[in-house]
Amino acid sequence: MYPPVFDAVNVPAVQALLKPAGGPLRFYLFGEAPQKVQLPYAVWRLVFGAPENYLGGAPDIDGYTIQIDVYVSPEDANPSQTCRSIAQALRDEIEKVAYVTSWLGESRDPDTKNYHLGFQADWLVNR
Repeated sequence: MYPPVFDAVNVPAVQALLKPAGGPLRFYLFGEAPQKVQLPYAVWRLVFGAPENYLGGAPDIDGYTIQIDVYVSPEDANPSQTCRSIAQALRDEIEKVAYVTSWLGESRDPDTKNYHLGFQADWLVNR
């Protein structure tokens, strides 16, 4: 009932940016990142989902809109560029299986000063 997002991005190009040596890929379902997780990291969430309904039978495809958010520490050597590089690597992998549909802009958290970049993608998943 969910698109295989983690599988799509758990590849060498993304691992090089979000996986410390011997550690897990720092790509989490929204709200599931560990407390005080090392930056940079990214999260994804399901924004919307619906089956492709037909008059003549049961749905065979589910459609989803997902959101990807990347976070980078202000102490990074070049935080805005790092944020963009990670988002680009994630975009490149997601575009192999889904459609990027919107860029949600860049921002900085007012409290932590962490850099943030977000985008959305539409994904069709065969049942």
